[in-house]
Amino acid sequence: MGKLKDIINYFRPYWGLSIFSIAASSVYEIIDLVVPYAIGQILNVLSNQPLDKPLEKIVLTIGEFINSPANKTLSLGVLLGIVFLVTVVRAPTQPWLTVWYHWDIALRARRDKSQEFVQKILTLPVEYYDVNNPGRIAGRVARGVSNYTWTYPEIAGQFIPKLMRLLGIFVFIWVIEWRIAILYLVSFVVILAFTLKDLQRLIWHESRLDEYMEDTESRTSEIITNIKTIKAFATEKTELKRQSTRFERELQVVENRIHRGYVRLSTIQRTMIQFCVFLVLGLTLAATVDGRISLGHFIMTLTLSSMAYAELEPISQLSEIFARRYSSMVRFNEFLKEPIGTDSEGILSNDFVKKEDISNTTYDFTGKVEFSHVNFGYDKERRILHDINLLIEPYQTVALVGRSGSGKSTLVKLLLRYFEPNEGKILIDGDDIRTLNVGNYRRRLAIVHQEVDVFNGTVLDNLKYGRVDATLEQVKEACRISRLDEVIKLLPQGYYTVVGERGVRLSGGQRQRLGIARALLVEPDVLIFDEATSSLDYESERSIQLAMRDLQGTRTTIIIAHRLSTVREADKIVVLDNGRIIEVGSHNELLRHGGIYHRLHALQETGELLV
Repeated sequence: MGKLKDIINYFRPYWGLSIFSIAASSVYEIIDLVVPYAIGQILNVLSNQPLDKPLEKIVLTIGEFINSPANKTLSLGVLLGIVFLVTVVRAPTQPWLTVWYHWDIALRARRDKSQEFVQKILTLPVEYYDVNNPGRIAGRVARGVSNYTWTYPEIAGQFIPKLMRLLGIFVFIWVIEWRIAILYLVSFVVILAFTLKDLQRLIWHESRLDEYMEDTESRTSEIITNIKTIKAFATEKTELKRQSTRFERELQVVENRIHRGYVRLSTIQRTMIQFCVFLVLGLTLAATVDGRISLGHFIMTLTLSSMAYAELEPISQLSEIFARRYSSMVRFNEFLKEPIGTDSEGILSNDFVKKEDISNTTYDFTGKVEFSHVNFGYDKERRILHDINLLIEPYQTVALVGRSGSGKSTLVKLLLRYFEPNEGKILIDGDDIRTLNVGNYRRRLAIVHQEVDVFNGTVLDNLKYGRVDATLEQVKEACRISRLDEVIKLLPQGYYTVVGERGVRLSGGQRQRLGIARALLVEPDVLIFDEATSSLDYESERSIQLAMRDLQGTRTTIIIAHRLSTVREADKIVVLDNGRIIEVGSHNELLRHGGIYHRLHALQETGELLV
């Protein structure tokens, strides 16, 4: 029941309009019943049978008003006028009071939820993306939003109004012949109950299929992302066979469990409906022969009951459509309920689209960073960092070195508040970073990752990503320091060259230089290089090393490096091993010490090992 409530709450901001449009649609559906009633009364007039008393009073009143006798001609004129009102006059108003609002609500809700989805992906913890790839997330969201958008006009504009029409028909028939109305009511309850029970089973299968399809889409996304690796290892046939097997399994489930179930349900429904239509025909005919109802009432009752049973099929089809979409809508709601990361609190709010920043607080750090008794593990039972104590003075350049998996990058992730320490604290200028507004705090830090993320747009757009108000002169200066200006001279449109999705038109080294320039442009108090030169050739690496030398003393700089040649001139080198700080000192001090750094340096100098 809670899941259905979540689906209804999807449109909560528009409940007022929803109630109005659904009510209007229901009124129009009931008004349609006036036509067969009027036709029945016309038949009574033509066969010289009396009109129903309420209608007879209306004819008499109109006759007195226009000073005309209440004869057959006037009765037929009044009935034709009623038919004209409920058909021709209502025609131009119905689309605007019903269809317009149904789609207006659906489209507005789609906009709202799309914004909420973007807000959600910006606030989810980093580890969520380690488990769920973009294909899985995009597939779930696309199906959820699309199914919500298409389902609302069908449920609000057709399903509910048609149920109201069935209720109206019941009232009409009850007034004419209550015995037929009882049969009508019982048969509808039985048919609808059977339909709902069968749909519950089919919804379960739809849910399982939806999860399976997410896995398939996830793998397809990985194929696209890793297409170069697939081609390099010539595994195209393997991947095709794997996906073909999954597609075949999907087809078997859809065909043999879901589609077969819907056809079976439809078959039973049709049989029951036709039996009930025949039964109503017999009872109505008997009532007419016995004189309990007039010929006009016979036609009206038969017409209305046929209309009612005819509505069962579209109602069942709408129920089937809803059942098919139910699972994807529920899974979309589950995604929106995913807990946000602790690093996201204070960055976004419900009015995020209206305000870029919730807090007006700005920070200006000297760059003094201290790790105090920091312990951390992604799994609290398995620590990665053990009692880390490290002081980085303002404007100091500190290098973190060690074997892969020693905890270097994890230390930086904690500094950036991607995660929180299990124990201990991290201070900047004496303040615990957990007490600071995370968005404004991060704006004073900049990181150049080993794999630089590049957006589809121009080089200039990417450079100014962290500082949109930067002048062209500031951009050029950052490019000069990072040696990106040498690359830009070779590009066809210079700064205005479109780099393509994920920067595919740039080499790895060029993307690396772009990332460095982008980081420099925001003028951070703390600048972090996470293997920033790993993708560069020797000449490019040497250029970046010279740039790093120029940056020394201008801000606090933290360098993570495997190539020890990158960190020779650091003020302090911190050696980590198995999540612990083993050695601290300058390049020469650590060489004299003869510890792990000395051994790693010797291995790299002889070319035996690159850690």
